[in-house]
Amino acid sequence: MNQIRKFRKKRNLKQSELALLVGVNRTAVTKWESGAANPRTDKLLKIADALRCSIDDLLSGRKKGK
Repeated sequence: MNQIRKFRKKRNLKQSELALLVGVNRTAVTKWESGAANPRTDKLLKIADALRCSIDDLLSGRKKGK
């Protein structure tokens, strides 16, 4: 989910800072940003809140059918 990285950088947050705000470890953020894993549905709202964007903004980078 490159959108997470884009919005995180826009807010000048480190991966560890976003992880703390969302309640996960830094490795989870790394996996989300690399596409190795997707955040659970319950974490999407927390990510959007922390990054001051909408869930739609986070998902807009996804290709149709995925």
